[in-house]
Amino acid sequence: MIFHSSFELSYLWLPLIGFSIGFFASVIGSGGGFVFLPSLILIYNVPAQTAVATSLAATLPICIVGSIGHYRNRHIHIRLGLIFGLAGIFGSIAGAGLSNMVTPGQLKFGFGIYSGLIALQIIISDWKRKRARKNGIEVPEISDGKKLRKGSSYGFMAGMVTGTFGTSGAAPVLAGLLSMKIPLKVVAGTSLMIITVTTFTALGAHFLIGRIDLTLVWFLSSGAVIGAFTGPRFLAGIKTDRAESPARRWYAMGLLIFGILLIATN
Repeated sequence: MIFHSSFELSYLWLPLIGFSIGFFASVIGSGGGFVFLPSLILIYNVPAQTAVATSLAATLPICIVGSIGHYRNRHIHIRLGLIFGLAGIFGSIAGAGLSNMVTPGQLKFGFGIYSGLIALQIIISDWKRKRARKNGIEVPEISDGKKLRKGSSYGFMAGMVTGTFGTSGAAPVLAGLLSMKIPLKVVAGTSLMIITVTTFTALGAHFLIGRIDLTLVWFLSSGAVIGAFTGPRFLAGIKTDRAESPARRWYAMGLLIFGILLIATN
């Protein structure tokens, strides 16, 4: 269901929020829903189910514009993107159905727990990688079969997260791609390609069973599209060889903080 909420002066901050999220989301390979959803719930007091569907609608423009920018810069691994994306379609459909079977409080609590678990997984994975390098152990290449298995499982998980919580599902996607020894720029581009697929699928499901506030979508998207257009251009012009580990840690800390906030305010 689509509806327009009445305008409020606080909505004038949404384009700025959208630009910031669109820029950073396109740089790190996230759709931005991870920040949109808590912002709508915690700052604007939007009901959880409405926030989920509205977040998906506002995330889609970031995914599309960012993916096009990364594709032009040859930062997308098409084959891995298809593996993750196809599995994500099934997860998105399942997640959309699940989101309407739980209460708003359960949805917030579940997203908080999910955020914390993914953050811990990223931190532990980064610690193991650093310890292996310190001991002079070379991280082996991943076989095609293992890439297929990991891509399918992480892709399905990303779809479930997208459909259930209205976020981009970037956390499991990034965790899976970063574990495959792929350059950081390619991780960002491929992640956005995958998230575009899962977000589009989940939004289609929520369009039938959820509530989308178009007033919030327009204000958020007006800034987010500009940010998503700028992000890939910025990333193409910088060296990211030494940025992978700090980027992973900061991303994990962001996940952990948002998860704690959602649980604490439940």
